[in-house]
Amino acid sequence: MLNTSHAEGVTTLTLARPERGNALGPDLVEALLAAVQGACADDSVHTLVLRGEGRHLCTGLDLSDLDLCRDGDLLHRLVRIETLLSALWHAPLRTVAVAQGRTWGAGADLFAACEVRLAQADATFRFPGAQFGIVLGTRRLAERVGADAARAMTTGGGEWRAAQAQAAGLVQQAIDDGTSANDLLATACLAPAVSPSTAAALRAASRTDLRDADLAALVRSAAQPGLVDRIRTYRARLRG
Repeated sequence: MLNTSHAEGVTTLTLARPERGNALGPDLVEALLAAVQGACADDSVHTLVLRGEGRHLCTGLDLSDLDLCRDGDLLHRLVRIETLLSALWHAPLRTVAVAQGRTWGAGADLFAACEVRLAQADATFRFPGAQFGIVLGTRRLAERVGADAARAMTTGGGEWRAAQAQAAGLVQQAIDDGTSANDLLATACLAPAVSPSTAAALRAASRTDLRDADLAALVRSAAQPGLVDRIRTYRARLRG
């Protein structure tokens, strides 16, 4: 479900549910959160890399058991995802995400929460949560691409290809046929030129701490009655 490797100050977390598009089920979210927190507490780690096994980085929230869920179940899952996103955003070390294929929903939020964001040419990005009334990761997305573009990405419901996402600022570097993903990763994962404590202080100073407001915005949106029904309606509209 989650593969972890360590080498020369770099911890790599690989989502390993390719048969489900690496969708975020509760167990995977908890494993990711524990791994992120563990890496952040390890002084020997200077870079955390997030990857996905198979065709996609992450296709979003796993809704395979939606018919068994109540509104409160989904609210709790979303709160844990927001906790994970916050841990990535406020990490004292460098975070790197590599996107390929579908990087949608909560998967796109994971990508946006990372400091260094690389994407294969086939990567696509979608932020569909607003279509079923969820406000998740929007402020962090706005910090990446600007408020107007963030609203367009979330309210429009469309799909952004890697080139469009790069033009907007969500993707920092595109990996094409002439660029090796391993070469880009090697450059992105070089040991920093400053001490870990200085790197952590610089990151803290350059990020406004609004994690309470982010969580409140999510809970306020998800707590509206009928969350499960809204998601069912959204899925039916997609299938139609």
